[in-house]
Amino acid sequence: MSGIIRNLLTLIQALFAAKADPHSRVTSHFRVTPMDCGTRVLKSDKYFQLAEAAQLDFLLKTRLFGKLLRGGVHFVNASQLVKFARPIGVFQRVRVETAIIYADDKCAYFSHAMFVGSRQHGEVLVKMKFKKGPVTCPPREFIDTHFATKPPYVQTWDEALEAM
Repeated sequence: MSGIIRNLLTLIQALFAAKADPHSRVTSHFRVTPMDCGTRVLKSDKYFQLAEAAQLDFLLKTRLFGKLLRGGVHFVNASQLVKFARPIGVFQRVRVETAIIYADDKCAYFSHAMFVGSRQHGEVLVKMKFKKGPVTCPPREFIDTHFATKPPYVQTWDEALEAM
């Protein structure tokens, strides 16, 4: 399915969904179509499309999207990292569990864990910045939360990005 169509359907569904807490995991469901697959399984770039739709769903359900719009703020994915665990086949229903795993003064880090049934098939990590024009806004302005320490795998990811 085309990313724009999936995002549009996600937008419509999320508008009618119950409000969610930004500190919780927000669940989205998607069906893998033949347009998402190579021969039989989800193509690697489509994992990012599912994560994008799940991220949009998270922002809408938690009402953060409206807060950003009212503040004249947009979001930019600064980096993405994917972990493939098992292939996802055509016509399978994918459950994506989205959560904010960490936030500092510049970025919020999202996890999009992808499940088919009860088994995890992959995960996309997203490092997101909130921007008002050229200025980066601290995530705490929109997400009322405090994270004590950065998870080790996020720290390693950041160090790898800095080394590039």
